[in-house]
Amino acid sequence: MTDPVDVPVPTIISQNVLIEPDAVRILDRRVFPFEKTWVTCRNHEEVAKAIEDMVTQSSGPLFAAAGGMTLAARDADRLAAADERREFMAAAGRRLVDTRKTNNQIRDVVAQLLEVTGTALDTGEPLAEAVERAAVAAGERYLSRSRVMGEHAAVLIPDGATVLTHCWAESYITETLAAVLRSGKRVEAICTETRPYLQGARLTSESLAEMGVPTRLITDGMAAHLMSRGQITRFVTAADRITMDGHVVNKVGTLQIAISAHAFDVPYVALVQAPDRQAPSADAVELEDRDGDEVLHTLGRRTASHRVTGIYPAFDITPPRYVRTIVTDRGRFSPQDLESYYAGERA
Repeated sequence: MTDPVDVPVPTIISQNVLIEPDAVRILDRRVFPFEKTWVTCRNHEEVAKAIEDMVTQSSGPLFAAAGGMTLAARDADRLAAADERREFMAAAGRRLVDTRKTNNQIRDVVAQLLEVTGTALDTGEPLAEAVERAAVAAGERYLSRSRVMGEHAAVLIPDGATVLTHCWAESYITETLAAVLRSGKRVEAICTETRPYLQGARLTSESLAEMGVPTRLITDGMAAHLMSRGQITRFVTAADRITMDGHVVNKVGTLQIAISAHAFDVPYVALVQAPDRQAPSADAVELEDRDGDEVLHTLGRRTASHRVTGIYPAFDITPPRYVRTIVTDRGRFSPQDLESYYAGERA
């Protein structure tokens, strides 16, 4: 029997958001890996601004929002009346949820921490300790569920596969490929650069290379060509949200690659911890449109003429007919059968 493969945890996963006694510090993913700097947030409003300004992306905002709620709880404890504390926390939660509405992770972690808030207020417990404890637990639960999901997904990656990724899929993709490596299979990765923030170039490719995965980079327009030449075995992305009828909401550009994968018979595997019960269809998902000025710049430098303006829809929606398998923390599902995820649970 061979020894199990020791797969290192990428820097951007292990060093993400720090909840400290005086602040929340967020690793600035806008400049990683060229610089390793932290943005210091002293209150939940500063956390919200950091999320809006793309200091952290993918599932990073889940950890940041949990930290923001911790800071809000510390401030709320200074208020005299329980009703004031309750309303302050509710307002902080609304502010954080409003930062990026397409991904439901902020919504869900804020809801969890508001439940903890209500219990603490009802029992007279100080909020700060209870909310911070729950915030840390929420982050640990996310990582644990990602690892289980990765084990389920790894079964779909054959030995010797070349996996195409798009954008930065956080621990969803790193845990999937870590599970592949632990099983003794060989795998290579091709990452799209993912304009305009270059998350694929800076975050995904760096993280997979840190793990020991042979990794190559392409521009966003090259995927279909490589598929036509048989150079891609699987297309694997995270999903910011998956609706109950199997639509995959993810970083803009996913749709066009999924269509190409369908045309060239490359299985598209979408990763999500759970389909969103609050989104029966794509119509229920609010898609974020960011400032078009962002596509006119790359890493702080303007790359387009001053005569033109930009358009930046941040997400697109891939219909279920282009998705081969949806992988969750409860196993693998057809996009047409996501109700099975919740089998036995009350709505």
